[in-house]
Amino acid sequence: MTALSLENVRKSFGEVEVLKGIDLAVEPAEFVVFVGPSGCGKSTLLRLIAGLEDASAGTVRIDGRDVTRTPPAKRGIAMVFQSYALYPHLDVEGNMALGLRQAGEARAVIAERIAAAARMLSLEPYLRRRPAELSGGQRQRVAIGRAIVRKPDLFLFDEPLSNLDAALRMAMRVEIARLHRELGRAMIYVTHDQTEAMTLADRIVVMRDGRIEQAGAPMTLYNDPDNLFVAGFLGAPSMNFLPAGRMGVAGATAGIRPEHLGFAAGGPLAGTIAHVERLGSDTNLLVALASGETVTVRLFGQHPQSVGEAVALAVDPARVLRFDAEGRRLR
Repeated sequence: MTALSLENVRKSFGEVEVLKGIDLAVEPAEFVVFVGPSGCGKSTLLRLIAGLEDASAGTVRIDGRDVTRTPPAKRGIAMVFQSYALYPHLDVEGNMALGLRQAGEARAVIAERIAAAARMLSLEPYLRRRPAELSGGQRQRVAIGRAIVRKPDLFLFDEPLSNLDAALRMAMRVEIARLHRELGRAMIYVTHDQTEAMTLADRIVVMRDGRIEQAGAPMTLYNDPDNLFVAGFLGAPSMNFLPAGRMGVAGATAGIRPEHLGFAAGGPLAGTIAHVERLGSDTNLLVALASGETVTVRLFGQHPQSVGEAVALAVDPARVLRFDAEGRRLR
């Protein structure tokens, strides 16, 4: 039985169709990440799964139950929001306990679940503190703990780390991945951050304009995208695209990852370095080609190249992806 099943799900706001027929199945204990550009429909889809938006058409099933018209509280889900959504007048324990108290759970059950979640999230020293006395990372852990104590069939995360700084985001990614392993529950996670998607997901769902462009394991989408949009969306720096003839292959457009370009005397792509990004662990070069295009070259480690230097680049044909005039992958 699937943890979540979406069957031809559509959503319109007036005359504007935001979701245009979504079909997706999420397996038990699977971690699925929705990504896509702003306005693609990923957050609307998450809210629809949660019951915070009504589907205009289609069916939503959670753990085999048709919940399309079921209110959020009865769907067996728990949602973690970007804004934490903690009650400022309640302490950590009170915030984690509130939903269980409203559901009429016994005091002993509430205490047991809060103690287990607090241990799991290292929140035991903070149970008597209010949100204003916590750091951003601690507040987010409280929000996750509030979801854990409900023991839902499905966890939903709506850009939960976007308010944290880079170091905290990395630490929380590790925490969320560990929790997923320990809890063994299906999780749906919405983010605009490619690093979160690539490092957390069992499967990434790439969306555009209310549709799913491709769904698959992170490395499958990175190495074997179905179309030009997915190829360009995943990866930082993003894939280089040139007319196919420039790379010596057939097709309308050819793409190659920045890490698959290298220096070679007499190489087919000649140009001048226009910008250098020195990141320590690697170096990115923006090269203005004599043909007028600009490509990015990613070199691992530290390199001495400088702006204005003339270079020639080699292309490994085996690494080149080809696309037709409509952006479909040619295999």
